[in-house]
Amino acid sequence: MRLTAFTDISLRIVMRLAVARPHDLLTTRAVADVLAVPYTHAAKAVARLGELGVVEARRGRGGGLQLTEAGRGTTVGALVRSLESAGDVVGCEDDPPCPLRAACRLRTALRRAQEAFYASLDTVTVGSLVDAPTGPLLLSLTDPGERTGAPAL
Repeated sequence: MRLTAFTDISLRIVMRLAVARPHDLLTTRAVADVLAVPYTHAAKAVARLGELGVVEARRGRGGGLQLTEAGRGTTVGALVRSLESAGDVVGCEDDPPCPLRAACRLRTALRRAQEAFYASLDTVTVGSLVDAPTGPLLLSLTDPGERTGAPAL
C-alpha cells in the first residue's frame, strides 16, 4: 500500500513539530522549507491537521505552529486513517465498473490487508516517532537558505 503525498507531508510536519521546543513557534513556510516540501502543500496539510486537532496554528505576531498534546499522543494509524481517502484499495466501482465486482473475493482480501496495515500503525504514537535517532536529526535540519548563506525568503 502506498500513502498519498499529502499524508507523507502531513506526517513529516507532525514529526518536526513533535521535536520543537515550547518556545519555538515555527511557521508553515519554515516547516515547508526545512522538510523540502512545497509551501502550498504544507499549508493544506497544516490546515487539515488543525481540523483534526493535532496541530494548533496561531496567526500574527508571536504566532506559529505547535503540536497539541492530543496530537503527540495520537497513533499513526488513526492519523493515517484520517488523512487518507476512505475509498477502496482498488477501483471496483470506477467507470467502467469491474465486471467481477459481484462475485469478487479480492476486494474483501484487500480491505482486510488495508486494515491490518492500519492496525500495525495503531501501535505507534506520534511521540514515539521522534525518539532517537530521528528527533535529533529533525532538530539538525535547517532551512536550505541558512545552509548556503543565502537569505531566506
